[in-house]
Amino acid sequence: QVQLVESGGGLVQAGGSLSLACVASGNIFSITSMTWYRQAPGRQRELVATISSSGNTNYADSVKGRFTISGDNAKNTVYLQMNSLKPEDTGDYSCNIILKTTTSSVNRSYWGRGTQVTISS
Repeated sequence: QVQLVESGGGLVQAGGSLSLACVASGNIFSITSMTWYRQAPGRQRELVATISSSGNTNYADSVKGRFTISGDNAKNTVYLQMNSLKPEDTGDYSCNIILKTTTSSVNRSYWGRGTQVTISS
């Protein structure tokens, strides 16, 4: 059984910063990729940033230069540092980790429950 728990959401003013973390626990053998998604009210979920096990990163155009994703495979944790926040960054941020467990060689996708980020103007 694998569980993901996000933390670090909250309410900040535009221009401020927040740091999110997502910790995976359970019978984890190896992590393939870690991704942050967000969903604003009335909108579809969108990819914010992703990092592979080798450290390659990709970002949504809307967050490039402002957000930084990093991972610590030893701690099964992915972080998202968010700077210069804008009201349009408001949403429910959830992490997705693709990994192999100790009981299966197949990559599986796991989701956290999300953490709310609200940016006031």
